[in-house]
Parts: sequence; C-alpha cells; structure tokens
Amino acid sequence: MSHQDDLVEALTPVIAAFNKLQIAHCVGGSVASAFHGAVRSTMDVDLLCELQETQIASFLSCFDPNFYVSESAVRDAVKRTSCFNLIHLPTSFKVDVFISHGRGFDRTRMQRATSEKLGDNPFVMVPMTTAEDSIISKLEWYRKSDETSERQWDDVSRLVQLLGSSADFDYLREAAAATGVVDLLDRLLVSDWH
Repeated sequence: MSHQDDLVEALTPVIAAFNKLQIAHCVGGSVASAFHGAVRSTMDVDLLCELQETQIASFLSCFDPNFYVSESAVRDAVKRTSCFNLIHLPTSFKVDVFISHGRGFDRTRMQRATSEKLGDNPFVMVPMTTAEDSIISKLEWYRKSDETSERQWDDVSRLVQLLGSSADFDYLREAAAATGVVDLLDRLLVSDWH
C-alpha cells in the first residue's frame, strides 16, 4: 500500500464519524499544505473540529479495534480545547484532532474549507482548509513554537509562492489581524513580487 492509501484508510473512518454526528471539521496541517502543492512527507493528519462533551460517547463508539483512542484523552481535550489523537493501528497513521477554541478564525476556517478528494482508489472526500487559512494557521504554529520551526516557515513560504497573485491578500491580512500574526505575515510578504 502507498503512503496515500494509508492516509485514506486511516482518515476515512474519522471523517465518517464527524459526518455521522454532524460535527463541523476540516483537514489542515501538512496534509492541507501538500494538497495545495507544498508537499512534505508526514505520518499524521491534523483535523480541526467542534466536538462537544455530549458527543464524546457517540464519537468513540464509531471506532473499531483498528484504532487506538483514549477516552480520557478525548474528554480532557474537549474540556481544555486542546488536542487528542487517534492511531490507526494497521497503518500506524496518527490523526491529531484539535478542538476548536470557538474563535472567529476557527469557525471561518471550517466554513471556508472546500470539499476535496484525497487519494485515487480508494479515496475519501474531506473538507480541506484553504491555502490562505493554511498559511495563517501555520503562522500561528510558528509563533507558538517561539518562531523556531523552519518546517512551518518553509511550508508557508512555499504556499505563498505557489499562490502567487491569486492569493486573497485582503483575507490574509484580516485573518492575520484576528490571530495576532500580522507581523509574521508582513515578514512573509516582504518581497514585492505580488
């Protein structure tokens, strides 16, 4: 099986659980960056979602023994709006699930996500974070890592280059202001090419 097949196999049941329970969600992180052209190898996939405490039992019941998931980790993540992971044992793929903080940017990012096909045969349809929202999200991660993660900076640099003049610069500035990363966006866009 290919890396892409493993990703699809691990992600399909998770997306199905979110859809079944009507939980807003979107795929982000390096999988979204790769989808938009900034390819980098990864053995995990990041999801942002609005999982509520009342939905935890139903969510957990969606997973068979092919998945390792800790109920206490899920409950703790929902309570603290942090993250938990599911590990798909047959492929060793990790699905990192980030609980939305309920911020405007989180909601907008999920609303703006576009339905996209991951994989060929098999494939899974997922709500994919836009390239602009990926840039803002990765700038946030860069800031949280004390601006030391070269991988995050390389990802956003490549995304900006790939988007070129088609980037929605007005939206980028608005979202950067809402998340406190305007200075990082300005540093990223310092060249005059756009």
